[in-house]
Amino acid sequence: MRKIFSKIIVSITLIFILTACGIAPRVMAEQRMFLDLSLEFLGEYQIPKQTFQNTTVGGLSGITYDRKRNRFYAVSDDRSQLAPARFYTLNLNLNRSEKNKVSLDRIEIEKVTFLKNERGETYSPGTVDCEGIALSARGTLFISSEGAIDLGIPPFIGEFDLNNGQLLQTLRIPQRYLPELSSDSDVKPRGIQNNLGFEALMIAQNSIMKDDPFRLFTATESALVQDSPPETPQESAKIRLMHYVINPIGEPVLVAENLYLLDAAPSDALSSGLSELTALEKEGYSLSLERTFGLSGFGAKIFQVVNANATDTSLILSFQGDQQKIVPLKKKLLLDLSELGIELDNLEGMTLGTKLPDGSQTLWLVSDDNFKDGQVTQFLLFRLLGT
Repeated sequence: MRKIFSKIIVSITLIFILTACGIAPRVMAEQRMFLDLSLEFLGEYQIPKQTFQNTTVGGLSGITYDRKRNRFYAVSDDRSQLAPARFYTLNLNLNRSEKNKVSLDRIEIEKVTFLKNERGETYSPGTVDCEGIALSARGTLFISSEGAIDLGIPPFIGEFDLNNGQLLQTLRIPQRYLPELSSDSDVKPRGIQNNLGFEALMIAQNSIMKDDPFRLFTATESALVQDSPPETPQESAKIRLMHYVINPIGEPVLVAENLYLLDAAPSDALSSGLSELTALEKEGYSLSLERTFGLSGFGAKIFQVVNANATDTSLILSFQGDQQKIVPLKKKLLLDLSELGIELDNLEGMTLGTKLPDGSQTLWLVSDDNFKDGQVTQFLLFRLLGT
């Protein structure tokens, strides 16, 4: 009996030692890597179909918050076909009850601003496809365009004047992102895929001073042509995320590039991609929004993302083949929006907003209705806890 009891004690001790020295430290390290965040859903608001100053309101694919003015700017992905390329100034009003409950009260469209190219002209139809928008501390807007690859129009990221929409400068885009239009069969195809360009855009800044440098991040919606293995749709897309430093003097500088792994799409999905990035206050941390569309409708997930010694991929020509040595950005699921119990639309924009009286941060999402009668412009409001 004593021998049996002794064996049990030894077995339990060995299990404890192996667990403590093996799996547990790795799990604890993984947990410490991420912030203790959670999201509380506060409500939904839908903008009715309407026109504003002779423009069709819709296609809102990106949104950013102006803390000084307590206003939001939302860019439309209208390719200057229904009206010139533009962004809207929005007033999103909250309703605060006596029981400290917060909900969306109403959304007011206050202004529309047309974007102008380097010649001071609005963009011609079909020449621009604006998807991302981010406000800088110097009071300008950075806006990304997917271009129109099938028409030979390249993507771009530009800095625009907040008040009149005038283009101030464009960022230098590496050649690996620009489509290779050569008909030479010996030239390997490269660049962003059509309608899968610079969808996500965010600015991270440690200071609110307008003359201080700040960082801009952008990512393609899906993999580049040279990074997309043929006939393997079940594989998670390998997305490149670029990191620029914007200085008050001189051109913006691309300082790094990292690998972002898109979640595998559901079996019934017709499309999936990275829609948005939003920087958190703590340096090195952000949120990402992944969106899917399939036979059962739209889906979306929000992840916490951290750059934990991720590999700089700027010198890697292609992600095809054995890439086990590449360390991707780490991400952790924060919320699967299908669990909200509401019908989701085509969610593409995401931004942090005003802080609530209890000190928590608001998080806003907006959908792109594709200017279709069967879709809506949907705003979702969350309380972000743990920042």
